[in-house]
Amino acid sequence: MSQTKISNRNVIILVIVAALGYFVDIYDLLLFSIVRVESFTDIGVSAADMRTKGEFVINMQMLGLLLGGIIWGIIGDKLGRVKVLFGSILLYSIANIANGLVTSVNMYALIRFIAGIGLAGELGAGITLVSETMDKEKRGYGTMIVAGVGLLGAATATTIAHEFTWQTAYFVGGGLGLLLLLLRVGTFESGIYKEAEHKNIERGNFLMLFTDRKRFLKYLYCILIGVPLWFVVGILVTQSPEFGKALHAAQPLSAGVGVMYTYFGIAIGDIAAGVFSQVTRSRRLTVLVFQVLTVISICMYLNSQGITESRFIWLCLFMGFAVGYWATFVTIASEQFGTNIRATVTTTAPNFVRGSLIPITFAFEFFLEKYNIITAAYIMTAILTIVAMFALSQLKESFNKDLNYIEE
Repeated sequence: MSQTKISNRNVIILVIVAALGYFVDIYDLLLFSIVRVESFTDIGVSAADMRTKGEFVINMQMLGLLLGGIIWGIIGDKLGRVKVLFGSILLYSIANIANGLVTSVNMYALIRFIAGIGLAGELGAGITLVSETMDKEKRGYGTMIVAGVGLLGAATATTIAHEFTWQTAYFVGGGLGLLLLLLRVGTFESGIYKEAEHKNIERGNFLMLFTDRKRFLKYLYCILIGVPLWFVVGILVTQSPEFGKALHAAQPLSAGVGVMYTYFGIAIGDIAAGVFSQVTRSRRLTVLVFQVLTVISICMYLNSQGITESRFIWLCLFMGFAVGYWATFVTIASEQFGTNIRATVTTTAPNFVRGSLIPITFAFEFFLEKYNIITAAYIMTAILTIVAMFALSQLKESFNKDLNYIEE
């Protein structure tokens, strides 16, 4: 067998393993949003406290993602991308098994914090490996597959949570992660990283992103273009029972169902965005188109008085599709920086986007105290969209960019 064929086979294996890893990652990441009401009821949380205590737990998870993004990003650049894949999945698998044993909100929050640290490493390391290993003309397809397959983990989480208890759903998530470790054995390090490893250069210095103004702004813009996605998932869909009441829904809306269909939409959107960026040869145009679709879909959702379950499902699909530029966003972040801090950026950027749910939640609550829940959501949509579009306008096109370089 020729070296080319061996290389192609290894690349395919790498993409499959990264996709399955992200599948488990998304399953565990979203499980709390799906089982929030059922699990809180079982541990004694009152109906009146469901929303606020839910925000507390998910914010602790997001705080873990913020911290974990930095930790795993630095490890990825200093010790290698593959080590991050092993370490992160082991940590969040153990944490999710422990999550099935919680008996109080504080214990719940602490374990979600630990799980968040573990969950922070998977996507960044996987996308970095795929981006550095695949041909620059085709790497968009690789990251598209990783995200498209991975996001179906949300549907699996919803199905398991529906068929079994919330404790079993957490146990399954942890078990899937431990099984995935067996597949990691065949994963190989990227050639670009190996080449940089033997050079006398500084690798994995997180502070490098802040010591140069131009580099810092580029990093900040990479983060800001992805923020609208987590507003949709973390607020509009996760709090769909509360939005349903405000919209005089024909029957109570289910956050679990909403999350599942939103992530169906995101998976389809990721594939569409990946193909669109390859055809147009432009990541920036792709993100702009999907940002416009996001605004349209949110306005349709917030204007759905008397919303029915079927309309809710279709709107979740549409909103999910519209914010389905997640893989393209992460790929942009990966392509903007040199090999010596690429894993740091690609791991921290999506987790800072996820972590942005913390200030988004506080801002949303601020407006909610002054207005109603629908008006507060409109205000947040306007603010986040303006910020994201401005950030996109400041980034250079990265399609077809050679990634074999370092940051000085």
